[in-house]
Amino acid sequence: MPYRLYMNSTPFKIRNAGFRDVATIYNLIKDNPNELVPRSMNDIAQNTDRFLIAEVAGRVAGIASWFILPEIGKAEHPSVEIKSLAVDKDHRGLGLGKALVQAAIERIGILQPEQIIVLTFTPEFFGKLGFKVVPKETLMHKLYTGCLNCSKYDSPFTCPEVAMSMTICAPATIKR
Repeated sequence: MPYRLYMNSTPFKIRNAGFRDVATIYNLIKDNPNELVPRSMNDIAQNTDRFLIAEVAGRVAGIASWFILPEIGKAEHPSVEIKSLAVDKDHRGLGLGKALVQAAIERIGILQPEQIIVLTFTPEFFGKLGFKVVPKETLMHKLYTGCLNCSKYDSPFTCPEVAMSMTICAPATIKR
């Protein structure tokens, strides 16, 4: 991916993560415990192909990943979640988060999901990128695959994160 410029004209690039990035990704997630659900080194390594890196001057300044949400039976309403979006404290407010989300949307779009979802503490940020607030009850597959295992809150419905969705493709038509 080419270099892009952000507000103060400092060059950065968005690139695919590699195994050499696993420890840095882990530490960036760990440095943001109030915003992100912890992820193990093993989980990050196994999902390295689903991480993007924002790099400034050869150093990791931000990350984003995605997760394909499973469905029971045929994939009639495929959904993908953007998760683990983080920008280090020295580079916040400069457009890296926006660039990471846009790059993730572009990458996810290739898969042609019906929707991309996020659970976030910053709905204003995602709203500017085209996401709409949705009831958590409409994302039960997410709640069962991720939220039930969260150790931060006793219930997905007491969690203060806001559920949001962006429609990408019309519902899939499955030939039976």
